Amino acid sequence: MPSEPEIIVQDREQLVALLTEAAEIEHGLMCCYLFAAFSLKTSDDSGLSGAQLAATRRWRAVIIDVAIEEMLHLGLVANLMSAIGVTPHFTRPNFPVSAGYHPSGVVIELARFCKDTIDHFVFLERPEGTDLPDGSGMGATRSYWRATRADALVPSAQDFLTVGHLYRSIGEGLAQLVRKLGEGAVFIGAPEAQLGPELSGFGSLLCVTDLASAQKAIDAIVEQGEGSPAHHDDSHYVKFCRLRDELAALSSADPAFDPAWPVARNPVMRKPPDPAGKLHVYAPDAVRLLDLGNAVYGLMLRCLMAAFGQPSATDAIRGELYATGLQLMHAVVPIAERLARLPATPDAEVPTAGLTFTLPRSILPVPDARVAKRFIVERAAEIARAAAAAGLDGDLATVADDLARIATSLDPAFRLEASATPAQPVTAAASPATAAAPSPTAAGAAPAIEEATGKDVTIRFEGKRCIHARFCVLQAPTVFKANTPGTWIYPDTMDAERLVAVAENCPSGAITYKRMDGRPDEAPPPVNVLRIRENGPYAVHAEINLAGHGALTRATLCRCGASRNKPFCDGSHHDVGFAATGEPDTRPSEPLAPRDGRLTITPQPNGPLAVAGSLEICSGTGRTVDRITSARLCRCGGSSNKPFCDGTHVRIGFRSEEAAAAVEAKR
Repeated sequence: MPSEPEIIVQDREQLVALLTEAAEIEHGLMCCYLFAAFSLKTSDDSGLSGAQLAATRRWRAVIIDVAIEEMLHLGLVANLMSAIGVTPHFTRPNFPVSAGYHPSGVVIELARFCKDTIDHFVFLERPEGTDLPDGSGMGATRSYWRATRADALVPSAQDFLTVGHLYRSIGEGLAQLVRKLGEGAVFIGAPEAQLGPELSGFGSLLCVTDLASAQKAIDAIVEQGEGSPAHHDDSHYVKFCRLRDELAALSSADPAFDPAWPVARNPVMRKPPDPAGKLHVYAPDAVRLLDLGNAVYGLMLRCLMAAFGQPSATDAIRGELYATGLQLMHAVVPIAERLARLPATPDAEVPTAGLTFTLPRSILPVPDARVAKRFIVERAAEIARAAAAAGLDGDLATVADDLARIATSLDPAFRLEASATPAQPVTAAASPATAAAPSPTAAGAAPAIEEATGKDVTIRFEGKRCIHARFCVLQAPTVFKANTPGTWIYPDTMDAERLVAVAENCPSGAITYKRMDGRPDEAPPPVNVLRIRENGPYAVHAEINLAGHGALTRATLCRCGASRNKPFCDGSHHDVGFAATGEPDTRPSEPLAPRDGRLTITPQPNGPLAVAGSLEICSGTGRTVDRITSARLCRCGGSSNKPFCDGTHVRIGFRSEEAAAAVEAKR
């Protein structure tokens, strides 16, 4: 095979040009991979056999996993750009990318899942020095060469055969500039403009402050997929090779096997002046949904732009906007999958449409993250109202509500009039004058919140939140007589101060109290703490504002993904055999100031718990794991970076009870 050409990096301007192209390639590949994944037949009505359906679902998960890592690579490139003093780059040309924009061997187009597409993905991810043919019909349509001169002042596009070589040259260029200017003169960007593991929840999203950390970020990108010389077993290259071989085996067993819907190659949203190699989508149903999907995708990019490269923004705002971007990426999924089944034109059933990932020219960074946040809330509201008016059904029934929740999480004052699923009202507690509460085992259904009023203390019990930790029955057996027919809570059998202490030991918050003797009720703790239970839930003790559930002081929140009472734990981790350590590794962190205050927890639709506010995360034995002011905590049970989210919920198709309930409410 031909040798890799030399890439010239003689100054910062040329380095910025190379990083900009790297960002566009990462962004473009992410979209190409998602397009192929969304084209796969994964529904029960697809006509595939059981084995074939199991394969397509597995392939979808693998490709989405790779796409998520491409998004992380885009974040690493953003941090590299911030580190050398320039604004991160999140725009790119619309598809298909014209010849000449990238090297002739780097063809970025939208194509459905098939043998040729997977061969193309293998070719794009091949390691340096690997000679492979491109997928049939997927390679360059013309040959050209991009080069610059060593004495040129204006940066110019340059050629590279593999993406791995591009990153190696970026690393070498950084080292050359450090030798020329000094490390402090090269890495002049504000570190607080970057997003790292603490704000993103992704351990591989590294901050860059010097040559060593820059090289570490570059190595992470290359080793994860783009031309790793070591051919790691979990690299993108190896994953696509395995997928290619599985597809070949199934196709050999059944030559009629077609794993994907007949999605058009390079569908476009607007009628192109040159239709060659494109298909204009103009069937009315597809047009409306395509407009909605691209609007959500564009809003996702606005969130990323507002989260990166904003040194003046608070960590809370940047972490919140990054989490919102990931929520929006998840919201795109059902739209894109529906588009893969809708005819692209009104006069034929095939080909079908597919999401075009179309970007308007106006997708540019807003200099002030606070202003960007207002812009994003306004835009989310507009898209949510449009989705509500569209009367979407099936898997799309929650799209409007998901967008409304996103807007509300950023601005609690936002309301989606007459469209969003209303929050379930908190059931008012009865106020019996009796000295004991009826047992939940007595005949008839117990109220949602039971009360037992004593001389000095009223005890309240919310059965749905109880995780049977048994602190109550072990520490106050004369008060709490569980499994007793009839009355079962007797507040006056124990001293009020001791009983209050027992109530405050209830980790789930199922037991609360009200003082009747003029003494103060329970106050929030001086330090907000989340404890990670071994093979179990999160136990939170703080001044909690839990979206949809109001103000709480204690709560145990599901992290296995199986609870039927999400976001609360209901003990299902025992039933499903959930295994997750309560003793994750300690992460470097600084003491918080303040350590208390309101902790906002927002369960993301079909996603993680978004946490904002001071919080000390502790192991089950009390060791400090991390101190954060914002984070995304896994609640699907699948993250490889527990307790933090790593995007696995998207790959495995996690569905939260909240989203499912919204679907049922619309039926």
